[in-house]
Amino acid sequence: VQLQASGGGLVQAGGSLRLSCAASGRTFSSHDMGWFRQPPGKEREFVAVSRWSGGSTYADSVKGRFTISRDNAKNTVYLQMNSLRPEDTAVYYCTAAGRRYGSGSPLVKAYDYWGQGTQVTVSS
Repeated sequence: VQLQASGGGLVQAGGSLRLSCAASGRTFSSHDMGWFRQPPGKEREFVAVSRWSGGSTYADSVKGRFTISRDNAKNTVYLQMNSLRPEDTAVYYCTAAGRRYGSGSPLVKAYDYWGQGTQVTVSS
């Protein structure tokens, strides 16, 4: 199984980016898929999850600015990031749960598959 993330880059504060994560080797339509991030010098933290059953959950810090979506036909999850702030600077990781029918957990340990990470840098 591989998760390939793309779409990161350098953007000014207030700008937008769209991250994509394409999965291969397994179908994830019945699995939660999400995004975490790791700011410089900090631990990996939850950003958003798209539940297998529909619906999504967001970290408070990104609520109202970020939108997660998925295309099960393409086995792909997206993260639309608007109104970016310097504190959003981090390496962003996409992830997928190994078990089906999850509950949209915000915990790192709930996920089994991880992408390689894509850098997002927001300048002030």
